Amino acid sequence: MALMITDECINCDVCEPECPNDAISMGPEIYVIDPNKCTECVGHFDEPQCIQVCPVECIPKSPEHVESHEQLMEKYRALIAAKNA
Repeated sequence: MALMITDECINCDVCEPECPNDAISMGPEIYVIDPNKCTECVGHFDEPQCIQVCPVECIPKSPEHVESHEQLMEKYRALIAAKNA
């Protein structure tokens, strides 16, 4: 399941550099997470790094992008392969 950033985001800028997949970027008003790049840090860390650093706890799992651990691992492998190509 990809993560999402809610409108409680205060644009503090701490989540974006923590994302190992470059899935977080500035949107029109608040930061956004690209569900095609978000693996919840599967393959990189035991816990999503953006959630760990968020001071306002505005990064829940997205109900629109439900994925199993295996699907997240496959996405991680595909992202790594594309980066190394």
